[in-house]
Amino acid sequence: MTLLATVLLVVTMMVAIADWIAVAKDQRSIEYLLKPLVMVGLIGIALSFNDIDSTAQILLVVGLFASMVGDVFLMIPRNYFLYGLSAFFVAHVLYIAALIALGVTPIGFLIGIAVMVVVAGFFGLRIVQKAKTSGMSAPVAAYMLILSIMVAAAFGTGIVVAAIGAVLFAASDTIIGWTKFVKEFPRSRTIVMVTYHLGQLGLVLALL
Repeated sequence: MTLLATVLLVVTMMVAIADWIAVAKDQRSIEYLLKPLVMVGLIGIALSFNDIDSTAQILLVVGLFASMVGDVFLMIPRNYFLYGLSAFFVAHVLYIAALIALGVTPIGFLIGIAVMVVVAGFFGLRIVQKAKTSGMSAPVAAYMLILSIMVAAAFGTGIVVAAIGAVLFAASDTIIGWTKFVKEFPRSRTIVMVTYHLGQLGLVLALL
């Protein structure tokens, strides 16, 4: 890792921690600033890496940008959940392509699928069922499918940090779905942000 990447990593994690604190204290105005700023930092980190697969790097960076767009849609007061979901759907397609560029083995991919089948069995089906009441079951199911493929692709790379990042990302999204369609629980927003940022960081570090 270059010196620039290291500095950006430290600064980005400081911003992320500040965002987690803002979320925990429900300081929305601060969160509106810091949450996208974390993504800007992650994009900077990904761009600062040298001697890596350039195709994977470009795909991941564009995916991070799509995630940032999704963040903005989910943050603003109006109900733009479907727009945010769509932006993250695009992000996962790009992440999958980036992970494939890094190299995916069939055995690792199947292990990842098995993990997500368990998650879907415990949480996914309930979320999709509850989403029917708001007419969101189809897009939510489609999103869970692409998320599962992303996790499987991360496992398929054999890169530990990628698999951990993908699982954390899936945990974050599962909690969002659960709290939106099934039931709220204490500190859910804080847990979502911590797992989300660490998940994205894991995918970025997979480039190394």
